Amino acid sequence: MQVLVVEDDPVIGRALRQGFAEAGIDCTAVAEGEAGLGQALSGHFDAIVLDLLLPGKHGLDVLADLRAAGAQVPVLVLTALGATEERVRGLRTGADDYLVKPFDFAELLARLQAICRRAVTRPSPVLRAGDLHLDLVNQRVMRAGKEIVVTPTEFSLLEYLMRYGGQVVTRKMLCEHLWSADWEGSTNIIEVHVNRLRGKLDRGFDNSVIRTIRGRGYAVAAG
Repeated sequence: MQVLVVEDDPVIGRALRQGFAEAGIDCTAVAEGEAGLGQALSGHFDAIVLDLLLPGKHGLDVLADLRAAGAQVPVLVLTALGATEERVRGLRTGADDYLVKPFDFAELLARLQAICRRAVTRPSPVLRAGDLHLDLVNQRVMRAGKEIVVTPTEFSLLEYLMRYGGQVVTRKMLCEHLWSADWEGSTNIIEVHVNRLRGKLDRGFDNSVIRTIRGRGYAVAAG
C-alpha cells in the first residue's frame, strides 16, 4: 500500500511516517495544500490522509479539486475541526472518512484499511468518454473541464449511453430506460431529447459526443 499524507504539523507528520513505516506501508508526506493536490493527482497512491488547515490551499479545496478531476482514491480527512458541520462538509466534499485530532494511530490505520477495502468493491461514480466526464454523485456533466447544465432527463439519457460506451443503443432501449420497461409509444421523442442534449454537449467543440447510427440508434465512444 502507498499512502500520501498531507499534513503541515511536523510532529504529527513524523508520527504518521513512523507508524506507516512500522506497518510496512510506503508513505509520502507533504506539508502544503497545492503540493498535496499535485501529488494526489499523480495517481500513485492507494489512499490519502488529508489535513484541512493547510498553508497555501485549504484541505477541502484540495479534496474538491481532486474529485472534480475524477480521482477516486480513498481520502481520510484528519483535522482538529471536530464540529459536526465540519465533518458533514468534509464528507459531502468527497471524503471517505473523518478522524479528529488527537487520534490513535491504530484507529487511523484500521479506518484507512476499511475505506481501501470499500474502494475495491464500489463502482466508479464518474463515467468518462474522451473529454466528457459524468459525475454520478453530484449530477454534473463536464466536457474539457467546462460544466454543462442539463436537465434530469438529459442526464439520465447521457448516463445510459455512456454505460454502453462503444455500443449502439436503440431508441426503444432509451425510451424504456427513461419512462417504462414495456414502452409501446413513439420513439421519436428520443430524437428530440438527443438533439437538444447534443447541442449542449457540442457547443464550442468541433466533434460530436453522441453519434447517430442510421437506422439503429445512438452511440458514445467508450471511455
